[in-house]
Amino acid sequence: MYHNPVMLEESIASLGIKEDGVYVDLTFGSGGHSKEILNALGKNGKLLAFDQDLDAIKNEILDDRLLLINQNFKFLQQNLLYHGYQMVDGILADLGVSSYQFDTPERGFSIRHQSKLDMRMNKNGELTASEILNNYSEIELAKIFYEYSDLRNSRSIAKLIVNKRNENKINSTEQFNSLLDPVLLKGYENKTLAKIYQALRIEVNDEIEVLKQLLVQLPDVLKTGGKVSIITYHSVEDRLVKRFINNGCFGLEPLKDDFGKTNLPFKKSFKFKVPSKDEKKNNSRSRSAKLRSAVRI
Repeated sequence: MYHNPVMLEESIASLGIKEDGVYVDLTFGSGGHSKEILNALGKNGKLLAFDQDLDAIKNEILDDRLLLINQNFKFLQQNLLYHGYQMVDGILADLGVSSYQFDTPERGFSIRHQSKLDMRMNKNGELTASEILNNYSEIELAKIFYEYSDLRNSRSIAKLIVNKRNENKINSTEQFNSLLDPVLLKGYENKTLAKIYQALRIEVNDEIEVLKQLLVQLPDVLKTGGKVSIITYHSVEDRLVKRFINNGCFGLEPLKDDFGKTNLPFKKSFKFKVPSKDEKKNNSRSRSAKLRSAVRI
């Protein structure tokens, strides 16, 4: 299976789908969320779905109500306008890496497989994890490990990588995992490795900047009363989504005009939701998921 959709019922319910509405699935993947949106739509409804991964595009659902777009979702508004949709009724994004991407060794996302250090969600992208490890400065490496994975020993990790790459270029997951052994927390080796891989993946795909570019478009593309629902998997992206929903910006406080008034674009639908115990048990990759949803006001 390409991907087991996370919090499927909760996320679809949070959209409050109208039968004749226009909706967007920003992360098509295997089409799990898209299928449920299509099931809730009537014959006059429309779904636009995005995915930059060509492997995901192969999962296209044959339905005249679906328009599948092979692009990064940061181009949301541009594509909506191109296809004749100025505003939509709802938007869903599952920001996690698909099971297929994790489980395909040559993609280089997982600590479990022996492969090249790639990690590109868009296989046409230029930057790979290997290029980051072999070319970024020690300061740059430490910054991404700290900012994207909250690794307290980010400087030690970066220093070790720079010292080791001077001996041999870092190309494979097996080589990389082995050289990291001295800086892995005992008893938490796999967890630390996963955090290091997460930081590299975020940098390869420019995920934080892309998420910011998406969020600032939402007030302009959602109709009044329209809903946005986003599933996050780590604190960095969840913090951005939370702040934008609450404050209309990425700061700790909402922006105010010269008269001290705020003009917030969203009202949160609920604090947040997490997967049920059964889902966490049956799908281990859902364990860190959080669903946040808001209404355009």
